[in-house]
Amino acid sequence: MSINHLCRSIAVMASLCLMASCDLIDFHPYDVHITGDTDINARNVSRIEEACKDKQQIKVAAIGDTHRWYDELRYFVDAVNERNDIDFVIHDGDISEYGYTQEFLWTRDYLNELKVPYVALIGNHDCLGTGRDAFGAVFGATNYAFIAGRVKFVCLNTNALEYDYSEPIPDFKFITSHVTDRAGEFDCTVGVMHARPTDDVFNNNVAEVFHQYMLQLPQLMCCINGHGHSIHHADLMGDGFIYHQTASIDDRVYLLFTFNNDGTYSYEEVAF
Repeated sequence: MSINHLCRSIAVMASLCLMASCDLIDFHPYDVHITGDTDINARNVSRIEEACKDKQQIKVAAIGDTHRWYDELRYFVDAVNERNDIDFVIHDGDISEYGYTQEFLWTRDYLNELKVPYVALIGNHDCLGTGRDAFGAVFGATNYAFIAGRVKFVCLNTNALEYDYSEPIPDFKFITSHVTDRAGEFDCTVGVMHARPTDDVFNNNVAEVFHQYMLQLPQLMCCINGHGHSIHHADLMGDGFIYHQTASIDDRVYLLFTFNNDGTYSYEEVAF
């Protein structure tokens, strides 16, 4: 065998070995290497708006702080899929524990098993490492809004501590824009966020100001938040307006809201 032939043979064998071992290659946990579905929120918002367009009443299951509790998340998905009265699911943040890309992909893949659409918000843990980039790639913008029935949901990034004033968190301009944006299509509003005013990662220099901005939204019914890891219904500002806090998923309970187009709503705590 000639030297050239031997070299070519070695090169071919090396290539085959490398191809055979591709499944063993692992990316750095903070590499934003995204496989599978992306831009989840935008696609599911379209599904929600279309499915709920003419409804007078909608039911929304709210969860948060799934972190590393994947078994419990799967139980939640199974529980929702057993029902036929839930229109969509809101995950109000802390999808990940460490901001690893794979954590976002695992959670996305579990939630993709839902029979109903879902949307997700960014939590403070999701801002760790390259988590912001991973969240953006998988789910989309950190501030967004959509309409279900005649109810507008204004979803906000409120994790101010994680941004060190590098961005307007919370974004008052965004909130104000949704006082009138698509005004003819909705009658009342729900606010959704990860950290609520008075939480440790909220910019509490503007807690009361934030609350007043939120109250400018047409017929604001309530706000939904996570971060606290336990269910809590609080009149934070002493004016009768309620912030509803979801539990972490390991408590195996979610909040089920019923929102009516006349501006009334109710909720229940559902164990699974």
